Amino acid sequence: MMVFRSSAAICGALVAFAVSVTRSETGGVHSSAVVNAACGDAIVGAASMYNPFKPGKEEGGPNTASGERYDPSVWAAAIKMSLRQKFGGVQFGARPKYALVEAVGKKVIVKINDVGPLKPGRIIDLNERTMRHFDPSLQFGVISDVRVRPLAGDYWIPGPVG
Repeated sequence: MMVFRSSAAICGALVAFAVSVTRSETGGVHSSAVVNAACGDAIVGAASMYNPFKPGKEEGGPNTASGERYDPSVWAAAIKMSLRQKFGGVQFGARPKYALVEAVGKKVIVKINDVGPLKPGRIIDLNERTMRHFDPSLQFGVISDVRVRPLAGDYWIPGPVG
């Protein structure tokens, strides 16, 4: 138990240091040092895109689980409901959590502000901007072999990494 606490404290300190260095030097573009400081095991699965405003979609409406309105223009995503606790709870009114998403040779930090009952095999639903980062033409529909890692701390700047 003590080993876990000390490794979590060290990881938190590394993340805080990396975030402060990255913000001051790059103005919002994350370096590989921040990615290397990410905490948590990677979850591997498929990603799809969601838009609660698209006619015929099953999503619950324009508000996310955190209480924010869905915004297709920000770097955000919904995590699978069964992964909610791994990503800090994602609760109404609570500060959103962040994750590193890696796929097709690209990396992006996203705000996890929603949860959903995703289809089997899918671990994350990306909003439109985030999905376009990985699939500019939106032709894939579903991206397989996506790695998602929770990020410690509450003050990440979402966007592409590296």
